[in-house]
Amino acid sequence: MEVGRGRVLCVYIPICLLLVVGVVQGQADSDSPGQEWRFYAQDPGGKRFSPLKQIDRANVTQLQRAWTYELPSTPSNDIVAFESTPLMVDDALYFATQSGQAISLDAETGKQLWAFDPFSGTAGERRPVVNRGVAYWEGKSQVKCGDQEIIADRRIFYVTPDARLFALDPATGKPCKGFGKSGAIDLREGVASEWPELEYGDTSPPAIYKDLVITGSAVQEFPSKGPSGAVRAFNVQTGKLVWRFDTVPKPGEFGHDTWEGDGWKDRSGTNAWGPISVDVENGMVFLPVGSPSYDFYGADRKGEGLFGNSLVALKADTGKLVWHYQIVHHDIWDYDLPAQPVLMTVRRTGTEIPAVAEVTKTGFVFVFDRLTGKPLFPIEERPVPRSQVPGEATWPTQPFPLKPPALARISVTRDEITTVTPESRKYCLQTFGSILPGRIFDPWSLTLQLEIPGTLGGANWSGASFDPSSGYLFVNTSDLGVVGEMEEQPASSPEAYLWSSKWGTYARFWDDQHYPCQQPPWGALNAVNLNTGEIAWQVPLGVVDALEAKGIPKTGIYNLGGSIVTAGGLVFIGATADHRFRAFDAQTGKELWVTKLEFNGHATPLTYLGEKTKKQFVVVAVGAGGNIGDDTSGPTALAAYSLFPKGESSPAQVKLQAQLEKIPAGPAREPPEINPSLPAPPQPVPLSHRRHVAAGMTCDNCHQLSKNRKNMQIPGVTECMACHQSVMKTSPAIQKLAQLQKEGQQLSWIRVYQLPKFVFFSHQKHLDAKVRCEVCHGMAGDRDVLQQERDISMVSCINCHKLRKASFSCGLCHNIGF
Repeated sequence: MEVGRGRVLCVYIPICLLLVVGVVQGQADSDSPGQEWRFYAQDPGGKRFSPLKQIDRANVTQLQRAWTYELPSTPSNDIVAFESTPLMVDDALYFATQSGQAISLDAETGKQLWAFDPFSGTAGERRPVVNRGVAYWEGKSQVKCGDQEIIADRRIFYVTPDARLFALDPATGKPCKGFGKSGAIDLREGVASEWPELEYGDTSPPAIYKDLVITGSAVQEFPSKGPSGAVRAFNVQTGKLVWRFDTVPKPGEFGHDTWEGDGWKDRSGTNAWGPISVDVENGMVFLPVGSPSYDFYGADRKGEGLFGNSLVALKADTGKLVWHYQIVHHDIWDYDLPAQPVLMTVRRTGTEIPAVAEVTKTGFVFVFDRLTGKPLFPIEERPVPRSQVPGEATWPTQPFPLKPPALARISVTRDEITTVTPESRKYCLQTFGSILPGRIFDPWSLTLQLEIPGTLGGANWSGASFDPSSGYLFVNTSDLGVVGEMEEQPASSPEAYLWSSKWGTYARFWDDQHYPCQQPPWGALNAVNLNTGEIAWQVPLGVVDALEAKGIPKTGIYNLGGSIVTAGGLVFIGATADHRFRAFDAQTGKELWVTKLEFNGHATPLTYLGEKTKKQFVVVAVGAGGNIGDDTSGPTALAAYSLFPKGESSPAQVKLQAQLEKIPAGPAREPPEINPSLPAPPQPVPLSHRRHVAAGMTCDNCHQLSKNRKNMQIPGVTECMACHQSVMKTSPAIQKLAQLQKEGQQLSWIRVYQLPKFVFFSHQKHLDAKVRCEVCHGMAGDRDVLQQERDISMVSCINCHKLRKASFSCGLCHNIGF
């Protein structure tokens, strides 16, 4: 069949032949007991369905907090959302934190069993990174992980913030000595070794197939050249590489001709950062592949660019391609495939079909025969507008499935602007009225433009859950657009154009209160009947407390975090930016139970049956930070719920209620002083800021804004000698400057305040907001020698923004996608 253009190609001939003769088998059920949660999504195929039904529609209102486990308070936990979904095996929970720890708890009490810190006693780089879970493997092995006499070898796999894949003994948390080097392998080797300064890691849990541990990756979205997004499989006992699938095909490989010229070379992005699904019985793995870097400008990557934005099926034991389907061609909207593919059986006219469904940021749901890649509902290639940005060559068509209908808004007109409050409507019309309407797949231009759905979706990594008894797929979606424009860059930039706006990157289509600018609902929970392709029900998901207090009906709210469904007829979900955890009737969509959390629950919950108490628990991660919501500090915890008798309050629930009444909002203050100050770096010539200020000079006499009006320039020899041709010209330092000027050389000043490369900082915006230089730089005008006096960590920046009631959306300072 034809390559690309959204069409499928089945390249693994034996499977295709089996289909011709009708030898089709369904997906194997997981070997894990139904009362446990042994995989990130309960089963390796991503259904998130639990057969437990102790908690059901009739008694769900009796749920109360059973226990709470609080993580240690660290800057990592305050800044990056706690998005981990623990595993439950043999009455123990296993999960990973944003700061890189792996932790095990007693599943019925929340008591810590062990904690492993990969940075303890090492010089590794600890930085806050999202970690959504760990993987569990058990099997026969000649090299046991632990010292215990056990029938089967057991291992916990997870990836640290510095991209080490660890194998741990579930009983002790100690590294498995026979795996890699001291229990870990460096995932950067072979894919990111040449790019030590650029991001590489994995925010999703590894996948397990037989004796293989399979990893995707999280890489930078800018610049376009960098670490590879290749998917790799390693031996679970030794850590040795077994296979590698290059998501950007090399010369001679299938799909290479979808890249023009050298556009494929060193291409970053095109990575499977969402969870990978495994079809155990048919020996296949399914990859949700993201967009190529740079996300918003593709002049150096013309063509469709396989396997970017594609659902890819591979042979699990070899990594060989079986089939693929490209869901977005030549992506310039950051429409990654973010979600774990869901493997299920659908029914058509009495026939059972093994299927795979992929939910997307575009709001579309794509459903395929998972053995062949044939769409189970028609998909049309429709013409879309072409880009007018110099150098860009957008693809002329994009795939639109005819069923199911789009689950999120794919256009906004002026008539659909919000009326929730007069103030919101006025702000949105004044700010964005001139760029309406906005539509899906409208290309970015050199002037401000609206993208709907935005980079958060639609659906996102939250993915979907599936009830095999009803055939319903449950998908939570957001309706939140983004605005931006393409800005030409200087010749020295790695990209000719970058996407931004006067509000920063990833500026949302919302008002000054962060209410989306179109009519509600702004977030929804959807049930899709995959047997028919119809929407069974659709309800608003989430509330805005300030609007409800004014009598404005439930609006729904943007959300990140997945759902689960149980045989008790319930869909459990946190996700919303309103500090709530909810249960819905899986058949009707009626909200049956809601409880308030300490902070947002931006994670997928899990449920299991305790071996000792025989109680069903539902657990969700709770914490501040993240890509939506305004929380920046507070408790990070696992919250467990179980049934209690009517009229009885559990001790944990009583404690929670007291805590909810006095949760601190976090400090609102300017960056504090560092005590003691950091040592002053040696400069090429001595420079006293005190003397310059005493002479009547101000900061802007020497520090001018750069051409892009974002950075402050450090004066060079020419700028210094403009004054010192006649001032203090006999000073040895000035004589050195004069000699450098004569030789045409420059000064090599050492920056005192150094921000990481992944941070974008605009001096112009801070000046416009009347932020004094001293707020960030300390009393430089009083110093003869400069040293760092102020803390410029992310926490300090966020707290200063809170003081000034400024936005602290992640996209202001970081080029992030999600």
